[in-house]
Amino acid sequence: MSDSLTLRLARPEEAERVIGFINENFDWKLPLVNLPEYFNFYYRSGDALQYALAEENGELLAVAGYIRANESPTPDIWVSVWVAKKGHNGVGLDLMNALPELTGASVVACNNIRPKTMAFYRFLGWHADRVPHFYRLSGQENYSLARVKDSTVLPVGGDLTLERVSSPEQLAELGLPETPHTPKKDLWYLTRRYFAFPHLTYDVYCARENGVTLACLVARVADSGCGKVLRIVDFIGRNETLPRLGKAIDGLLHAAGAEYAECYCAGIPSEVFAAAGFCERGEDSENILPNYLTPPLFENTEYYYFTNDPDQFVLFKADGDQDRPNLTVD
Repeated sequence: MSDSLTLRLARPEEAERVIGFINENFDWKLPLVNLPEYFNFYYRSGDALQYALAEENGELLAVAGYIRANESPTPDIWVSVWVAKKGHNGVGLDLMNALPELTGASVVACNNIRPKTMAFYRFLGWHADRVPHFYRLSGQENYSLARVKDSTVLPVGGDLTLERVSSPEQLAELGLPETPHTPKKDLWYLTRRYFAFPHLTYDVYCARENGVTLACLVARVADSGCGKVLRIVDFIGRNETLPRLGKAIDGLLHAAGAEYAECYCAGIPSEVFAAAGFCERGEDSENILPNYLTPPLFENTEYYYFTNDPDQFVLFKADGDQDRPNLTVD
């Protein structure tokens, strides 16, 4: 790293400079950067602009935008956009490597990276891998959306019920569950991500026992016009609680009239999902569970991720800047 290179957090008034740099140095105009509603949602928190910068003699050479998982002064973060000026990929790596110190984050991660970039993160000594995909078929005779060769529906049990949470105030009253998982998510994050997210509606549920909240589960029903999907996009709790919710999740699947429930999740073992009634879709699976629904694209979608700290790390579909409407920039 050059002695003249400066790595720092962006100042609030540098938003237009950051946007201009990304548009000049990225392959296309990123909607989350160029649509003000989403830029402000993802990259602003109060007066703070959630970008880290690398500059040399006043010239920007790389930027990294990040999303906070909680409201603490040193929150775990998801990297959302990372752009380096052509010929300065090494500076981009320096900036990425400096993110934990610059932000105070113990856990730095990213959801939906390009497969070919996994080598960069492994070079830093970080963990990069494919996100496993789990699903539960509804068991109907014919499917319109899913392409089913293997119709296995695993047995399911579970003694816990799911209670719908209608507001952040109710969630605060119920309390958040204990969990060893990282990134650490707090009430501020859950309120912002699931109750105040633009243009998508989520169903937030809690599972309780003896007055204690054991888990929060977040889902939404996606309708392709030729079949529905129950998407489980977040789970907060201990691994051993998930199988106890199997019967309740199966009830949500059938109540929604969905063809299948699905969950992209890294960090929770496949045997835990199997105990909750979910099969794992491998990369060579004959079953097709479309990810893009408007219109349906009849192929499986793979996601990849990285984290600087894989111990207790868990990632779900809605983490970072994922699970959002398909956006375009005019």
